[in-house]
Amino acid sequence: MHHTSDNRPEVLLAMGPGVAERLLTERHLERLTAIARTEPTLIAHDLARPTPAVLAALGTADVLLTCWGAPPLTASALARAPRLRAVVHAAGSVKHHITHACWERGIAVSSAASANALPVAEYTLAVILLAGKGVLRAAHRLGELRAPHDWGRELSDAGNYRRTVGIIGASRIGRRVIELLRPFDLSVLLHDPYVTEAEASALGAARTELDELCRRSDIVSVHAPELAGTHHMIDGRRLALMRDGATLVNTSRGSLIDEPALLAELITGRLHAVLDVTEPEPPPADSPLYALPNVLLTPHVAGSLGNELHRMADAAIDELERFSQGLPFLEPVPMTALDRSA
Repeated sequence: MHHTSDNRPEVLLAMGPGVAERLLTERHLERLTAIARTEPTLIAHDLARPTPAVLAALGTADVLLTCWGAPPLTASALARAPRLRAVVHAAGSVKHHITHACWERGIAVSSAASANALPVAEYTLAVILLAGKGVLRAAHRLGELRAPHDWGRELSDAGNYRRTVGIIGASRIGRRVIELLRPFDLSVLLHDPYVTEAEASALGAARTELDELCRRSDIVSVHAPELAGTHHMIDGRRLALMRDGATLVNTSRGSLIDEPALLAELITGRLHAVLDVTEPEPPPADSPLYALPNVLLTPHVAGSLGNELHRMADAAIDELERFSQGLPFLEPVPMTALDRSA
């Protein structure tokens, strides 16, 4: 029995199998159990058919601590959680488990999207600089030639001095990429329908229409959310606007690019691509993306990976601590955000 004087909030973990072990270290578990009443080994994977133990915990939970693979919080799941007041998500997007029923109940939602934005932006910075320098191409050619070669001549069009980088979407990640690009001799264009010219220039970029951004950029990096309006926003017409030898970077969602149209450009060798996301994911086994020399294909690893999950855990536990002290969340997710965010 808990003492009645124990007013720590009751927290139930809800996430996919195997996620909690990667997310929470001993240090996190110590912090968590200090500020909340919780059974960290009890994890709700399924709220539609909960186990008796999960059902009991759901009945008294004040807060759900969620992460990747969290079960959807449907009206019927919420009906089993009469005391639930908040959901703290130790990852980025809450689209997959937060429903309208949550907003109707007035449940407060927080997300670690800011923490998850950092590694995506770091990956993006790294590949922008490698692409500008011609490193990916040079590495592949060196493997082919295996002999001395006039690299200065072959790579005479490479280098990161006064390159133009186009950022699509002033999302948390897009903004962080612009920030990370500041120390370099690059000019940065930004396309985002919600950002004014003044806001863009305060970030360190020039606000540009999408067609013009595609036309002027040496490297185009996609950071827009996956919405009905952004489906295939990079289509055949916009790819055709891109300069010969330009690089397209996508760490957002595969659906934002018309992949068959991109493949047609990549197969001719006219464009380069760095793709951390594809449609479908991974690409079919016979996809040319795996073997094309002008493509760097990575398996959706730009976001938090390995020890970077611990940054999201820290952010989530900070939020739980604020909640337990009766303070508002530092990173609340407003209901309206779902219409415009990833």
